[in-house]
Amino acid sequence: MPTRREIRLRIRPERGLPAPEHFALVQTALPVPAPGEVLVRNRWFAVSAAVRTVIGGGLKGAPFPSVEPGDPLFGAAVGEVVSAPHGSGLRPGDLVSHRHGWRGYAAVPAAGLTPLGDSLPDPVAHLSQGWTAYAALTRGAEVRAGDTVLVTGGAGAVGTMTRQIARLLGAGRVIGSTGSPAKAERLVTELGYDAAVVRGAPAPFPAQLAEAAPEGVDVLLDTVGGEQLSAAVAAARPGARAVLVGALSGRLDPDDVARVRVVRELLALGLTIEDVRACVDRLPLLDMDAIRSRRVPEGVCVRASPVVSRRLAALDAEIARLTRRRDELAARAAPPPHPEIPATPTR
Repeated sequence: MPTRREIRLRIRPERGLPAPEHFALVQTALPVPAPGEVLVRNRWFAVSAAVRTVIGGGLKGAPFPSVEPGDPLFGAAVGEVVSAPHGSGLRPGDLVSHRHGWRGYAAVPAAGLTPLGDSLPDPVAHLSQGWTAYAALTRGAEVRAGDTVLVTGGAGAVGTMTRQIARLLGAGRVIGSTGSPAKAERLVTELGYDAAVVRGAPAPFPAQLAEAAPEGVDVLLDTVGGEQLSAAVAAARPGARAVLVGALSGRLDPDDVARVRVVRELLALGLTIEDVRACVDRLPLLDMDAIRSRRVPEGVCVRASPVVSRRLAALDAEIARLTRRRDELAARAAPPPHPEIPATPTR
């Protein structure tokens, strides 16, 4: 009987990076495609930082489910079509991308496949994170000419693409952070970063960042969280913008993820990095549900910063204005009441 290999989660890692003992390489029967499914032989698959989240129990609100012990892992993959149903438009040998990586063969619904063609010289390039970096810098932070951009996790899948895209968008200076001197050298000599900041170096991270960006940071693309996020918030210039793409430090240390979540909620409320700076030392004390409903404890963040308080008040005022405008438009659109017909007098 034909078989395939797949990688399954054996036990969840409690903290830190996963190790070989957390996984199992299993030989299973080759899947038989159901009606409407395509059999794909995987050639390449991505090993992304998000794997640490899904094998650790997942994250509430994340756009992907968790992996339970005994389940195969999943993720982006590029493969070749082995067989396809009639009418799918696919033929054996076609290259496709899908989300059923970490296994030799996969039976995938035809609607879940993206035909790749030969638009790129190397098919594995379809697994890159260039689209994430581009969306973050154009739809999230909107890089402007001359901006100083800080990319945490600059040597990762997103970071390696971010520098190139930021410069094409007009950034004046791009700084990347990483975890070792060897990676820092690669950031500067190979990827073209203007400076690199090293986590765990003898000099504190905030001091390194101050030297690399003496005039402050205009745009933050954060994939790490933790100390690096705090330092970036402290170094933000007036009008700075931030995009929180990930929180690797929170995946490796669950105690840190709360800080990243709170910063994301504050930014989602319409606050700027300047506002968040006033709260950064108090972030562990904040509760996301309380933030969403403005029930922030007295003396924490909002009461500590008149700027934040004014912005929240302005946000509430704008919501009230839009609500009134909606009600006015609804009243205008409503049909007029039928006029009363006077009763006909009787003789």
